[in-house]
Amino acid sequence: MRNLQGKIVLITGASRGIGAATARAFAREGARVVLSARNREALEAVAQAIREETGRETLVLPADVSREEDLRDLVRDTLQAWGRLDVVVANAGVYVQAPVRETTREHFQRAFAVNFYGGALLVLEALPHLLSQGEGHIVLVTSMDAKKGIPPDGPYVAAKAALSLWGDVLRQELRGTGVGVSIVFPGRVDTDMVAHLRVPWISAKMPPEKVARAIVRAVKKRRAEVIVPWQARLFWWAQVFSPSLADAIVRWFRLSGWPAIGTERDTHSEEGAS
Repeated sequence: MRNLQGKIVLITGASRGIGAATARAFAREGARVVLSARNREALEAVAQAIREETGRETLVLPADVSREEDLRDLVRDTLQAWGRLDVVVANAGVYVQAPVRETTREHFQRAFAVNFYGGALLVLEALPHLLSQGEGHIVLVTSMDAKKGIPPDGPYVAAKAALSLWGDVLRQELRGTGVGVSIVFPGRVDTDMVAHLRVPWISAKMPPEKVARAIVRAVKKRRAEVIVPWQARLFWWAQVFSPSLADAIVRWFRLSGWPAIGTERDTHSEEGAS
């Protein structure tokens, strides 16, 4: 997969943020991209930008990843239109925050419907085709929250951790089939998802283009896991060495963030995963 020229890349959550940036990054590599999210108008804007920048062909297929029938139609329509599918980027996500003492079943249901099932079921729909080809690549965009939970992100953390560990099993089971799996763990990203939060300098919001470049490299080099930015690895190692130390770092540096001026926390802020 080092050469992406002409490859078919399906990306969910592609209307903005990480998904839109990833679509542009793959198009610059010569891939043809399938853009999916719920908002057709926003997808068409991304598609137009790609055509103007690269001249690459795009396909817009709106879908709600929390609906299994939409995922089934998304893969079917991609194959009908272009005859094959090479890369699946499961990126769509919803940021569901709730302090533990205020968490309800509905918080978990919403978080898992999009962040876990929306990724895992998409993969299961595409997998038979990828296996029949004997080649392909799957990218699961999760979050550094899946490596170290940060309050009050409990529902979001639970769903992203579930997807990450399921992806770990998936990668092992697909060994030798020609289908690779990469799990991408971004830190804070400058998207609408966390627009309501101010964050400390040590966890500064990075541009979505940085994550997009990491995703493309992961596919080309068949990397199992990617943590971005590199500084986040230090935090992860702190968690591995001493969870209590990592807990203290969360408190010392206020990694939970605080409300931006003029905003309130939105417990159902939807965006491409970050």
